Formats: sequence, structure tokens, C-alpha cells
Amino acid sequence: MKKKIGIVSYISTGAYDANTIDEDQILSGILKDLGFENEILPWSDPKVQWEEFDALLIKSVWDYFDYYPEFLDWLDRIESLKIPVLNDIKTIRWNSNKRYLIEMAEKGFPVISGFVLEKGSKPDFSQIKKEMKSGWTVVKPLVSGGAKNTFKISEENWKEYAGKLEELLKEEAFIVQPFVKEVAEIGEYSLIFFNGKFSHAVLKTPKKEDFRVQHYFGGTIQVIQPSNKILQIAQRFVEQFASNSLYARVDGVEIAGEFYLMELELIEPYLFLGLTGEAIPNYRAAINQRLS
Repeated sequence: MKKKIGIVSYISTGAYDANTIDEDQILSGILKDLGFENEILPWSDPKVQWEEFDALLIKSVWDYFDYYPEFLDWLDRIESLKIPVLNDIKTIRWNSNKRYLIEMAEKGFPVISGFVLEKGSKPDFSQIKKEMKSGWTVVKPLVSGGAKNTFKISEENWKEYAGKLEELLKEEAFIVQPFVKEVAEIGEYSLIFFNGKFSHAVLKTPKKEDFRVQHYFGGTIQVIQPSNKILQIAQRFVEQFASNSLYARVDGVEIAGEFYLMELELIEPYLFLGLTGEAIPNYRAAINQRLS
């Protein structure tokens, strides 16, 4: 009997998937070609009978941070059903909170980490400036994506953001990180790995006078071949923190010739499958290896 695979997605509102190739449909086509029945389903739909599936591929849960408590409950439910999940649920829980960046830095890995403003705390720019040793900082929720509620803050514009940040801190914790000018000047590298093996890479560059590299903020994307040095460091992150993952996207920046991690994307990264000829065959081979 054919295996039935659930492709786990979200209820699209157009906020995060505008002007993109639909990678859910690409994944569905790959699974069909491999002989697997499949269905694309939003994780938040209470009517879905998840126990009917032989395995789940978590692909585009692009609103999980908007409904985080519900998402964690959903993970618990799936775990209780003992359905094989890629990437696995333990990895997804760990990767969903940006405290993992601080954990990596404490282990000696080259990471743009920062420190946490806990929920309910009062933001104090003098503390931020002291911790960051930098005039500009980036502040974002510990559980977030798509540059939601992400601010670039300095002493000059602190009054503009202080009240807003204080209100947001009543609801959730934030991470404060140094602003990395190289992201605006050069861009952010994304290296994609399947089953721990490097597949392809892109460079994401923000539009002029912005720091957000996402395409829906006007950023541009180009396929690149990373240097051996960048590739080796990215591979270290994957081997240490994502060795059992079907997919991993290593997002980072080069500073003075050294590569630093910005994010390790193990939940729902866009994989840039339509930009390079080897991406889909590599993805297909990795999926076949895991499901056959």
C-alpha cells in the first residue's frame, strides 16, 4: 500500500508568500513522482485527521509565531500520535525560540547572538547600549519570523520605539542583537542543506536604506557559490545542531572575512527551489532517501 504523506503548511493570508514560487506545490509534485499520495494541509485546521498519514513533512508553517501556544499544543498532539515528522518535533521546538542563538554562542560557535529582554521587563536603552557596545541594535521577538515586530534602534530614535517596545514586552520576550552593517552593505547568505549535505546557496540583499533582506520588503536574491570557508563553517552548524534534519538553511553574514550565523532555519525556511537547477533534484533525492 502506498504511503500517505501530509505536507504541513498554513492558512495563507498573503503576508509571507507574496511573489514567491509555491514550494508546497513543488514538494507535492516531488512526492507524487516518487509514488507517494500526499495532501497539503494547514497545521491549525482542527478538522484534519493527522493519524491518517504515515509521515508528515513540515514545510510552510509560516504563521506559527503568530499562534505560538496553539502551535506548541499541535506539536504535542502530533508527538502523541507517534507519526514520523520531518524535521523532527524536538528540533522544531528547540529552533522555534531564538534563545538557541545564545546557547550556540555559549558553546563557542560564531553567532550573532545578543541578550534577552524578558516578558514584563522595562526596556532601558542604557542597558542595551552597555550590553551591545554598539550605537545601533536590532530588537525582535524571541519567537518570530518574517521580520515581524523587528526594530532597528539607536540612541537617536529610542524615544520613537521605547513605548511601543514596552507594550510588546507585556506580551512576550524579545532578543536584542547588535546591528550588523554588513547585512545592509553586502547582504545575508543562505546555504541550504538536505540530509546534512550542501545543496545550493543564495545571497539576500536588502533594498537601499533598509536592513531587512526579505523579498516582501524589497530585498533581492541571487544564486551564489559560497567560499570554502563559509561552506565549512555552515557545515559545522548543520553537523552539530541539525544532523538528523531533512532540510536546514544556514543564514549568516561575513564580517572581516569571518562567517557568523544569523539564523539556523529548521522549521519552515523558504528553500529557493526555483532559482537553481540542482535544488529540486537534491531535494527529491533527500526525500526519497528518508521516506523509501
